Parts: sequence; C-alpha cells; structure tokens
Amino acid sequence: MTTRILALTLVLAFGLSAAAAQSGPGWMRYPSISPDGKTIVFTYKGDLYRVAAAGGTATPLTAHAAHDFMPVWSRDGRQIAFASDRYGNFDVFVMPAEGGEARRLTFHSAAEHPYAFTGDGQAVVFGAARMDTAANRLFPTGSQPELYQVPAAGGRPIQLLTTPAEDVKLRPHGSVPALPRQEGR
Repeated sequence: MTTRILALTLVLAFGLSAAAAQSGPGWMRYPSISPDGKTIVFTYKGDLYRVAAAGGTATPLTAHAAHDFMPVWSRDGRQIAFASDRYGNFDVFVMPAEGGEARRLTFHSAAEHPYAFTGDGQAVVFGAARMDTAANRLFPTGSQPELYQVPAAGGRPIQLLTTPAEDVKLRPHGSVPALPRQEGR
C-alpha cells in the first residue's frame, strides 16, 4: 500500500513539475550582448530575437523555416552576423542589428559558424572544417574547424589559421592575440 502511495506521489510530482516547466520559453540559446550592453540578441526555436538587456518583449529579427543561430555583434553595434541553414548547410549571414534583410557571406558546403567581427568591422571571423586542400590540414578531420574571415560586405573568404580553432574571441581592437614566445625557437 505504501509503495503505491509513494509511486502515485512521484508520478503526480513529476507531472506537476513537467507542466510547470512548460509554462515559459525553454529554447532560448546563444545570447549575444551588444557592445554598449543595452541589447541582447538570442536564438529561440531557430529564429533570432532582440530584447532590451533590462528586459521587456523580444522582437523577432528573423522568421522562417530555416534555423538561425550564433548571433555575433559588430563592434559598432550596427550589424549582426549569424549562421543559418537557409540553403541546406550552415553559412554565415549578416544583417542590420535593427532587423532587415540578411545577406549571405559564405557559400561553401561545410558548416560555417561566425565567431567575431574584426576590429574595424570590415570582416567576419568564422570557423569551418572546409578542408580546401590537404596541404593546409594539420589535423585532417571534419570535427576540427579552421579559422577564416570573409568581408562583411561580401567577397572571398581567406584562411587565417589551419590548426583547430573554435569560438574565437578577438582583442578589443580586433586583432588575434599573440602566442607566447617559447625559448629556443
């Protein structure tokens, strides 16, 4: 009898906690805070939203069947780069921070994810396991992204680093940190 009561209590408790968990949005991911700290862009159910850092109602920036995520602010706060699978695989796109039409920057068949804008805002740094040429691959595996940059206005990407690099953060002025010098080299 006590086992039944315990089991019934556990089922009710689980049911109530599951119902409570469904009361609020639970798919908010990849928050990105604007350079001035006043606005946050995030992903919710595959679209980008914008909300004041102090709180309030979120405004959709994208709304379609594709999955948009990993928003990154430009240093001047005017643009947002993000990854989207609108054309089958994840490419890097850029759009005005206030919303508007997104412009596709990359066109490779490998998944590409933005990490940062350069200090001058002229390019977006992104990661991808493109494996363009075997000579450039120090670690030949699709799970280790290399580092690239593409002009924010559109153009040809260039490779910055052939060794694995993920979730790169640039210095405030936009340059890549210098590696520590080792004695004897």
